[in-house]
Amino acid sequence: MPALNTPQFDWALCHMPHAPQPVPPIFQPEVAAQAIVWAATHRRRELFVGLSSVKAIVGNMLAPGWLDHYLGRKGYAMQQRNASLPTDAPSNLFQSVHGKHRVHGSFDDEACASSPALWMDTHRGAMLIPIAVALALLCRRAVKR
Repeated sequence: MPALNTPQFDWALCHMPHAPQPVPPIFQPEVAAQAIVWAATHRRRELFVGLSSVKAIVGNMLAPGWLDHYLGRKGYAMQQRNASLPTDAPSNLFQSVHGKHRVHGSFDDEACASSPALWMDTHRGAMLIPIAVALALLCRRAVKR
Protein backbone atom coordinates (compact mmCIF):
# COMPACT_ATOMS: atom_id res chain seq x y z
CA MET A 1 0.00 0.00 0.00
CA PRO A 2 1.12 3.54 -0.60
CA ALA A 3 0.93 6.23 2.08
CA LEU A 4 -2.62 6.71 3.34
CA ASN A 5 -4.29 9.68 5.00
CA THR A 6 -5.31 7.91 8.20
CA PRO A 7 -5.53 9.36 11.72
CA GLN A 8 -2.56 7.31 13.00
CA PHE A 9 -0.30 10.32 12.42
CA ASP A 10 -2.49 12.40 14.75
CA TRP A 11 -2.46 10.10 17.76
CA ALA A 12 0.43 7.63 17.61
CA LEU A 13 3.23 8.12 20.13
CA CYS A 14 6.15 9.79 18.39
CA HIS A 15 9.69 10.54 19.57
CA MET A 16 10.85 12.21 16.36
CA PRO A 17 11.77 15.91 16.59
CA HIS A 18 8.94 16.93 14.25
CA ALA A 19 5.35 15.85 13.75
CA PRO A 20 5.00 12.63 11.72
CA GLN A 21 3.51 12.39 8.25
CA PRO A 22 3.03 9.71 5.61
CA VAL A 23 5.67 9.81 2.87
CA PRO A 24 4.10 11.52 -0.17
CA PRO A 25 2.31 10.85 -2.43
CA ILE A 26 -0.56 10.39 0.00
CA PHE A 27 -3.85 8.70 -0.92
CA GLN A 28 -7.24 8.84 0.77
CA PRO A 29 -8.27 5.66 2.65
CA GLU A 30 -11.07 5.12 0.12
CA VAL A 31 -8.42 4.29 -2.51
CA ALA A 32 -7.14 1.47 -0.30
CA ALA A 33 -10.72 0.31 0.39
CA GLN A 34 -11.44 0.22 -3.35
CA ALA A 35 -8.33 -1.92 -3.91
CA ILE A 36 -9.24 -4.28 -1.06
CA VAL A 37 -12.79 -4.79 -2.37
CA TRP A 38 -11.48 -5.39 -5.91
CA ALA A 39 -8.87 -7.88 -4.65
CA ALA A 40 -11.48 -9.71 -2.57
CA THR A 41 -13.79 -10.14 -5.56
CA HIS A 42 -11.19 -11.13 -8.17
CA ARG A 43 -8.73 -13.99 -8.45
CA ARG A 44 -5.55 -11.97 -8.88
CA ARG A 45 -3.18 -12.16 -5.91
CA GLU A 46 -1.34 -8.84 -6.32
CA LEU A 47 -2.58 -5.35 -7.03
CA PHE A 48 -0.64 -2.12 -7.50
CA VAL A 49 -2.45 0.62 -5.58
CA GLY A 50 -0.21 3.60 -6.29
CA LEU A 51 2.67 4.51 -8.58
CA SER A 52 4.87 4.93 -5.49
CA SER A 53 4.28 1.25 -4.69
CA VAL A 54 5.19 0.25 -8.24
CA LYS A 55 8.38 2.32 -8.08
CA ALA A 56 9.34 0.78 -4.73
CA ILE A 57 8.77 -2.77 -5.97
CA VAL A 58 10.64 -2.25 -9.25
CA GLY A 59 13.43 -0.29 -7.53
CA ASN A 60 13.87 -3.07 -5.00
CA MET A 61 14.08 -5.63 -7.82
CA LEU A 62 16.57 -3.67 -9.95
CA ALA A 63 18.75 -1.88 -7.41
CA PRO A 64 17.98 -2.96 -3.84
CA GLY A 65 21.24 -1.66 -2.40
CA TRP A 66 20.82 1.78 -3.96
CA LEU A 67 17.21 1.98 -2.75
CA ASP A 68 18.25 1.05 0.79
CA HIS A 69 20.99 3.67 0.71
CA TYR A 70 18.60 6.35 -0.63
CA LEU A 71 15.92 5.60 1.95
CA GLY A 72 18.53 5.51 4.68
CA ARG A 73 19.55 9.06 3.78
CA LYS A 74 16.13 10.54 2.95
CA GLY A 75 13.47 8.32 4.53
CA TYR A 76 13.68 9.66 8.10
CA ALA A 77 13.22 13.28 7.00
CA MET A 78 10.43 12.39 4.54
CA GLN A 79 8.38 10.98 7.43
CA GLN A 80 8.29 14.32 9.27
CA ARG A 81 6.42 17.58 8.71
CA ASN A 82 8.10 20.96 9.03
CA ALA A 83 5.95 21.67 12.10
CA SER A 84 7.29 20.84 15.53
CA LEU A 85 5.63 18.11 17.53
CA PRO A 86 3.47 19.66 20.27
CA THR A 87 4.61 18.70 23.77
CA ASP A 88 1.02 17.80 24.71
CA ALA A 89 0.36 15.71 21.57
CA PRO A 90 -2.16 12.93 22.27
CA SER A 91 -0.97 9.33 22.25
CA ASN A 92 -2.91 6.06 22.13
CA LEU A 93 -0.08 4.00 23.61
CA PHE A 94 -1.73 3.42 27.00
CA GLN A 95 -5.29 4.64 26.45
CA SER A 96 -7.54 5.59 23.58
CA VAL A 97 -7.54 9.17 22.32
CA HIS A 98 -10.98 10.75 22.46
CA GLY A 99 -12.31 12.88 19.62
CA LYS A 100 -9.81 11.62 17.02
CA HIS A 101 -11.73 8.61 15.71
CA ARG A 102 -12.44 9.22 12.05
CA VAL A 103 -11.54 7.79 8.67
CA HIS A 104 -9.34 10.60 7.33
CA GLY A 105 -6.25 12.01 8.95
CA SER A 106 -5.09 15.61 8.78
CA PHE A 107 -3.73 15.42 5.21
CA ASP A 108 -6.92 15.94 3.19
CA ASP A 109 -5.41 18.90 1.33
CA GLU A 110 -2.50 16.77 0.08
CA ALA A 111 -4.17 13.37 -0.39
CA CYS A 112 -5.27 12.05 -3.78
CA ALA A 113 -8.81 10.72 -4.02
CA SER A 114 -7.96 8.31 -6.83
CA SER A 115 -5.02 6.34 -8.18
CA PRO A 116 -4.31 6.08 -11.91
CA ALA A 117 -2.01 3.12 -11.18
CA LEU A 118 -4.86 1.27 -9.45
CA TRP A 119 -7.24 2.00 -12.32
CA MET A 120 -4.71 0.74 -14.88
CA ASP A 121 -4.05 -2.39 -12.84
CA THR A 122 -7.74 -3.20 -12.44
CA HIS A 123 -8.48 -2.44 -16.12
CA ARG A 124 -5.67 -4.31 -17.82
CA GLY A 125 -7.91 -5.37 -20.70
CA ALA A 126 -8.84 -1.77 -21.48
CA MET A 127 -5.15 -0.83 -21.38
CA LEU A 128 -4.35 -3.38 -24.10
CA ILE A 129 -6.39 -1.50 -26.71
CA PRO A 130 -4.35 1.76 -26.74
CA ILE A 131 -1.11 -0.24 -26.50
CA ALA A 132 -2.15 -2.38 -29.49
CA VAL A 133 -3.13 0.71 -31.50
CA ALA A 134 0.19 2.42 -30.69
CA LEU A 135 2.16 -0.67 -31.68
CA ALA A 136 0.20 -0.99 -34.92
CA LEU A 137 0.92 2.66 -35.78
CA LEU A 138 4.63 2.21 -35.01
CA CYS A 139 4.81 -0.92 -37.16
CA ARG A 140 2.98 0.83 -39.97
CA ARG A 141 5.50 3.71 -39.91
CA ALA A 142 8.42 1.30 -39.88
CA VAL A 143 7.05 -0.58 -42.91
CA LYS A 144 6.56 2.68 -44.88
CA ARG A 145 10.24 3.63 -44.44
